[in-house]
Amino acid sequence: MATQLGELSLEEAAQQAAGNWKSFDHFVWFRSDLEDADDWCIIYNQHRDSGLIDESNAHVIERELTKFTEGDDPDVVPERHDHYLVGWIEGYSIRVFKHGEVTPAFTRYFELQNALEDYALLDEEDYSRREYEATIENIADCAWRLKYDYDLPDGWQQAVYSWLSDNDCSEIENTDDQGGYPSEEALQAAFEALGYDNAEAVTV
Repeated sequence: MATQLGELSLEEAAQQAAGNWKSFDHFVWFRSDLEDADDWCIIYNQHRDSGLIDESNAHVIERELTKFTEGDDPDVVPERHDHYLVGWIEGYSIRVFKHGEVTPAFTRYFELQNALEDYALLDEEDYSRREYEATIENIADCAWRLKYDYDLPDGWQQAVYSWLSDNDCSEIENTDDQGGYPSEEALQAAFEALGYDNAEAVTV
C-alpha cells in the first residue's frame, strides 16, 4: 500500500513530492523548462467524473491556495490537463522548495491532505450545500416527463424536496455521491400532496 501523507513529516513529504511529475507515465509538462522544475510537484484533486466530495474538497483547496497563485513568480499555478479518451483532470503545480526551504504553499497543501486523511470532508457546510443543489437539479431531471402533466409553480423543485424530506426522505438520499434521485412515483406523490393541479384539467 502506498505511504499515506500523514505517515510522513513535512520534510519527508516534501522530498517525496518534489519532481513527482517526472515519474508520470506518458506525460509532458509544459513548464518543465523552469530553472527549478525539480523543486515543483503536480497534484490533482478533481476530474471530469468527480463526485460531490471531490468537488467540495477541490473548492476548499482552491480557496486555501489562491493566495499563493498571486504575483509574477507564484508558488502555485492552476493546472488543467485534457485527454481525448478520459476527458480532463485539474489540480495545481506547487513549488515545494524555494532557496532550500519548504514553501508555505506546500506546507498548507500538506496540512490539507493531513486533514483529509483524518476525515473525508474539508468543509461539511459546503458539501451539504452542493448535495442539496445537486438533488434539486436531479428532481427537475427525474420529472422530465411527469412535470408536463401538472401545472407547476415557480420553485416547485424546492417544495418537492421539502415534502420528500418530511415524508419520504429515502427518496432524496445521496446516490453515488451525485445527490438524490427520487423516483417518478415519489415525485407524483409529492405533486398530489402539494396540491399541484393536473395540467389537462387546468386547460379544459
